[in-house]
Amino acid sequence: MAKLVSKTYGDALFEIAAEAGRLDAFYEEAKSVLEAMEENAELSRLMNHPKIVKEERIQIIEDIFKGRVSDEMVGLMRMIVDKGHFGEFGDVLAYFIAKVKEHKHIGIAYVTAAMELTEEQKAQIVDKLIRTTEYVEFEMHYDVDAALIGGMVIRIGDRVVDSSIRTKLYDLSRELSKIQLKVGECAP
Repeated sequence: MAKLVSKTYGDALFEIAAEAGRLDAFYEEAKSVLEAMEENAELSRLMNHPKIVKEERIQIIEDIFKGRVSDEMVGLMRMIVDKGHFGEFGDVLAYFIAKVKEHKHIGIAYVTAAMELTEEQKAQIVDKLIRTTEYVEFEMHYDVDAALIGGMVIRIGDRVVDSSIRTKLYDLSRELSKIQLKVGECAP
């Protein structure tokens, strides 16, 4: 259900922003609102409290956001509260942000390496990704996992490139176990 809510409202926000020629402005606004909501857990608790009625929730949204964000964003928040989906509002904004990034050909890459990468190595990875994908820019997220032994794992969306030593050793051990099975099958 949450996936449907985020897609429905996120697509609607994208269409409004595109038609108004304000995709960049809405994108920045959505990032700011999402960040503010993530930093303020009290707002989520307040908006999801069972004793606060819908009208009070809408008033809270207007008091906090009216004049600080566009009327369209406030209207979207009001609609989502009115429909009882405020719990998914963060997902709506995240979906919208991802859709704008995809539209602008900005990829999001998660790189896990066995050790900390130098700035030069990071620049080489970005350059290679730009040359080998349809993206013109990347938002990079780096992580270190010593269990990889060497190499790295790169994830972009649902695509994964795993060149880690750990995976190569695992694949090699699987191949060796197949060979041992075949040799064992031939023995009398």
